[in-house]
Amino acid sequence: MAKEVISREENYSQWYNNLVTKADLAENSAVRGCMVIKPYGYAIWEKMQAQLDKMFKETGHQNAYFPLFIPKSFLSREAEHVEGFAKECAVVTHHRLMVDPEGTGVVVDPSAKLEEELIVRPTSETIIWNTYKNWITSYRDLPILCNQWANVVRWEMRTRLFLRTAEFLWQEGHTAHATKEEAIEETEKMVNVYAKFAREYMAVPVVVGKKSANERFAGALDTLCIEAMMQDGKALQAGTSHFLGQNFAKAFDVKYSTKEGTLDYVWATSWGVSTRLMGALIMAHSDDCGLVLPPKLAPIHVVMVPIFKTDEEHKAVVAKMEELKAGLEKSGLSVKIDDRDNVRSGFKFAEWELKGVPVRIAIGPRDLQNNTVEVARRDTLTKESMSADAVVAHVVELMDKIQENIYNKALEFRASKTYVVDTWEEFKEKIEEGGFLLCHWDGTPETEEKIKEETKATIRCIPMDTNVIMEEGKCVYSGKPSKQRVIFARSY
Repeated sequence: MAKEVISREENYSQWYNNLVTKADLAENSAVRGCMVIKPYGYAIWEKMQAQLDKMFKETGHQNAYFPLFIPKSFLSREAEHVEGFAKECAVVTHHRLMVDPEGTGVVVDPSAKLEEELIVRPTSETIIWNTYKNWITSYRDLPILCNQWANVVRWEMRTRLFLRTAEFLWQEGHTAHATKEEAIEETEKMVNVYAKFAREYMAVPVVVGKKSANERFAGALDTLCIEAMMQDGKALQAGTSHFLGQNFAKAFDVKYSTKEGTLDYVWATSWGVSTRLMGALIMAHSDDCGLVLPPKLAPIHVVMVPIFKTDEEHKAVVAKMEELKAGLEKSGLSVKIDDRDNVRSGFKFAEWELKGVPVRIAIGPRDLQNNTVEVARRDTLTKESMSADAVVAHVVELMDKIQENIYNKALEFRASKTYVVDTWEEFKEKIEEGGFLLCHWDGTPETEEKIKEETKATIRCIPMDTNVIMEEGKCVYSGKPSKQRVIFARSY
């Protein structure tokens, strides 16, 4: 089989693009900046979606759906919010087409201009809070804990499959609370749900932290995030949770009667992750042979490849595979027998390596005689021969080992690329190598902007759980006093 993917060392960006397309995850569409998510890629997203949806519901949230179109006047009610999204908005101005009278094709019907222009959803705070006004009158109506699975449009100029596209899939939670404390608790709860999902299901180690004022979500009082490190040392923001205060409640006049009989504005949060998680999954684990998928998110856990020369051998080998498949599926694993008779086994091995299936089992005539099978691990690219009688229990146990190994490998890599930096000269040197730089910062947006201008590095977060170094120090750039280190990195 010809080499499918360029090496990471040769060109990391091209390696990523190769992998997304060659592994049948996604491809560019006819619409600039948009993507087609192919069945195999969507199967991974569905597993992510199903697990996250379960976790949301376990924390008391319900799914709902809100309109794709938002009246332009809604965005203008929250000044900071509209400023943050104005350059990315797609605007609908007319509602009908007509055949060009000159016969040159289809044109916009000038008589069908909308009374008010509509924005194609870049995010849903405004349309949801306009709706919540009808749902909330008393403290008895609170809290509202809603989530929606949807698509959004942000007109990006530079796009890359999964990481940054003009249209993408996501979930967005929008909650309403009676008190500030409840809203802050919700914000923290949901960022920790994201962290648990990233660590335990994606096998991606993440840092939970707060965004600086410069990096906050438009319209939020506080933004919490999970930050992951990719194999090129760049950071990827994998999820965010926002404390919105009463900003949107005031913009849409959403008040409630308190237990004491007074009126107060509702407190709000919003939180979301998107198909960007697919990009994180690819870049955190995959290698020069293709995808490396953690078993908890792999659409296919085990692929079986029969080795044969004659029709009789083929029937006998496949019969044994069907027997093992039944046992593996009974244990909760997804199994595929690659029974294509017009494709060589070596090609099949390379194809399933490319697609990241965690375990491959090969059986040939000699294995049938010896009651053995060959088991290959995708994460380590190792293989072993073992008794067919023990293979089901072995493979079931192997799934946990692979999941753990993938996580530990990513964790060790992050540790090797995390540096404590105290001088500006060292900062400029280390940022070129890639990785997380733990540095003191004087807390001013001016210093943050200067560092970004000179190095393209941003404050990824002010750590809340891991990598926290609480100590007195001096800002790496200005030399002014600082009480805590923050994480600087270049990012996607």
